[in-house]
Amino acid sequence: MPWVYLAASLVGALFTYNAWRPVLRSEKLLVPSFMAGWLTSELPLHHIAWQAFATILFAATGALGAAPGWLGLGISLVSWWALLQLVPVARAAEGVFEASLQGGLGPDFEAKLLADSPVRSRPMPRVEFRANPFRFRSPDVTVRRDIGYVPNAGVRNRLDVYAPKERVEGAPVLLQIHGGGWIMGNKREQALPLMNHLAERGWICVAANYRLSPSASFPEHLVDCKRALAWIRSEIESFGGDPDFVVVTGGSAGGHLSAMMGLTAGDPEYQPGFENVDTRVAAAVPFYGIYDWSNANGLQNSAGMRNFIGTKILKKSFDSDPDAFRRASPLHRIHADAPPFYVIHGDSDSLCAVEEARLFVEKLRETSKEPVAYAEVPGAQHAFDVFHSLRTDYAVQAVDRFTSWVHSRYRSQKA
Repeated sequence: MPWVYLAASLVGALFTYNAWRPVLRSEKLLVPSFMAGWLTSELPLHHIAWQAFATILFAATGALGAAPGWLGLGISLVSWWALLQLVPVARAAEGVFEASLQGGLGPDFEAKLLADSPVRSRPMPRVEFRANPFRFRSPDVTVRRDIGYVPNAGVRNRLDVYAPKERVEGAPVLLQIHGGGWIMGNKREQALPLMNHLAERGWICVAANYRLSPSASFPEHLVDCKRALAWIRSEIESFGGDPDFVVVTGGSAGGHLSAMMGLTAGDPEYQPGFENVDTRVAAAVPFYGIYDWSNANGLQNSAGMRNFIGTKILKKSFDSDPDAFRRASPLHRIHADAPPFYVIHGDSDSLCAVEEARLFVEKLRETSKEPVAYAEVPGAQHAFDVFHSLRTDYAVQAVDRFTSWVHSRYRSQKA
């Protein structure tokens, strides 16, 4: 048992080390590093708690009866100390988000918010230790599931609507696009902290599925997202939503698709059969997306990403049709009339390179006439916001404030 405990302590220490030093440039280790660091970096106190409980059980069965067990305990104590130091790193995200909003919208942006907004004034999420970070249900939110957004909708062409229990007329609308590498994922799995919080405040949030590769080929994923937006335009008033104000968001593949939604409004290539539908969005909030399928600047963490996209998603070869990769890339679709953007990316993302997000923001700011805010979140892995954590709660607060500013400006322009 002492040797078993020593082995378990070493494994725990490796998880802690990976949370501090994730692998960012290795074909074989990127996904394992993400999987190992994702929960560890976001929930360090939970890891200390369960490891301490396991240590008590090991001790009760004789693990500290020999030198290897005591060595294991020493390793665990050092690992727990290092895990504890992740908490102030996570808390630093609060200042990063604040600086990103002031840098993108101006230092006095909150002074310009209208007092007569239909969105309720409610407390922001409490930043605290959550015993169950995977608890998402809110008594103030109702969810209507699996609504088909195209005629004869199949399994994938369905959406869920999150609405405040007390109906709000003229509510702003959020369209959430899930991630999963364009090959997996589900509308019920992602951005739940954000959608529940906004719905509690009076927003209508729509989470949509879309067809997945390899059965689907790009741009079918994007076409489906635009069809979901077309459904919002025609149907969301029945839920109390304002069809003329829709913000789009999403993470990872959803970050790519939400950025493309913001940059390709009205493009007939992506609106077959519904070319006349207005697919403009009020703002785009992509999280940890891939912004250049062509990898023109060589910034992606994995050199094999472009081949994966070409083989599984686009079904084209870069050598034979490089323009297809560029047309499908937000970085190459930037224009002066882009909507306001709030780009959010972790600086420890193993799957989607933060350097690419920086370049995307730089080019947006050079070209777009609208505000561009950027938060580079310290210590954040890919998909950090899927469940409740310190960084998640700070991100939810920041997106709430950004979208409130956009909505307030929209209402003042309508008046």
